[in-house]
Amino acid sequence: MVKAVVGANWGDEGKGKITDMMAADADIIVRFQGGANAGHTIVNNYGKFALHTLPSGVFYNHTTSIIGNGVALNIPVLINEIKSIEEKGVPAPHILVSDRAQIVMPYHILFDQYEEERLGKASFGSTKSGIAPFYSDKYAKIGYQVQELFDDELLKDKVQRTCEQKNVLLEHLYHKPLLQPEELLNTLHEYRDMIAPYVCDTSAYLWNAIKENKTILLEGQLGTLKDPDHGIYPMVTSSSTLAPYGCIGAGIPAQELKQVVTVCKAYSSAVGAGAFVSEIFGDEADELRRRGGDGGEFGATTGRPRRMGWFDCVASKYGCRMQGTTDVAFTVIDVLGYLDEIPVCVGYEIDGEVTTDFPVTSKLEKAKPVLKTLPGWKCDIRGIKKYEDLPENCRNYIEFIEKEIGFPITMVSNGPGRDDIIYRNK
Repeated sequence: MVKAVVGANWGDEGKGKITDMMAADADIIVRFQGGANAGHTIVNNYGKFALHTLPSGVFYNHTTSIIGNGVALNIPVLINEIKSIEEKGVPAPHILVSDRAQIVMPYHILFDQYEEERLGKASFGSTKSGIAPFYSDKYAKIGYQVQELFDDELLKDKVQRTCEQKNVLLEHLYHKPLLQPEELLNTLHEYRDMIAPYVCDTSAYLWNAIKENKTILLEGQLGTLKDPDHGIYPMVTSSSTLAPYGCIGAGIPAQELKQVVTVCKAYSSAVGAGAFVSEIFGDEADELRRRGGDGGEFGATTGRPRRMGWFDCVASKYGCRMQGTTDVAFTVIDVLGYLDEIPVCVGYEIDGEVTTDFPVTSKLEKAKPVLKTLPGWKCDIRGIKKYEDLPENCRNYIEFIEKEIGFPITMVSNGPGRDDIIYRNK
């Protein structure tokens, strides 16, 4: 059975924890898109981890972790991440890397930095991890697939062409040092030696696993609103964040995807620029940021303080719909226990009219939140294992949001740990 864990909103919803938790019953976990530009924070019996490329199921001995063909593969980052978890006592994970995955090149990271610098105030708030230049090259058909690392003649010729092309931009647009073919070729040989032990035809491996009725978990990065087609374009990422893309980014048949667990936070947060209708500011935002997550709301990759807001029913309903949600995992609800009242965004006012449908970006920029205030529960709910044992106002909050978004909340996370989860029988 194939299941996906994806985000409903801007990312940072708590997907890592849910994947880590669901991986207990999985055989294979696949990262299917994105790169090391966003992280998944996980707390388990080995400690606290911020993973950037490794799937969130690497902490179990019985699982195989796959880097799918849809991933932007930064080879040194992956290798360092494997070393870093092993240094913390995690048993060496079983990792496979698709021979069709494409490689984030050192010049992609440089171009990302140079372009943000050139744009100045009009920049996209990139993490400067090379993601946009990487996907740009992938779809311009001038990227490097892992399998190409093992063909010396092809590499020599391609490196020469790459340097000629990129050096035009470096010289005339960015006024930066030029690429040297010999250096680039040496780097690619180093990458080949690093990644060689992990490379295989992962789509064939997954096809055989499906025939053997193995449980496969597809792990997405970021969330619906960062999808390049259906998100808050142009303030989006460069690969599809939607569950159906998981089949493409992993190389498995679409009809095999049977469960889509879409993760929603009990409030909103976002890293980077772009429309964020329910955003709050000042002391109110600072307090929620400080209390949020495990140790505060700061980006797992960048350390940037996240932008904060109240739960957005309009964005979340849309986010769940676009994912093809079968189950909603509702996270960090324990954080809200300090509030007397909890505002929830239930609609957008645009040009004097109220809508509950998520609009295109140009209209989104004008939207003002329509808020409804619900009573808080004013207590710590960590450690509660049964839904009926939650305070009444907490249950009312969950059920109100479930009704507004129209998708079943079947899991409620009330703490950062792997076992801080409440299952609801729907």
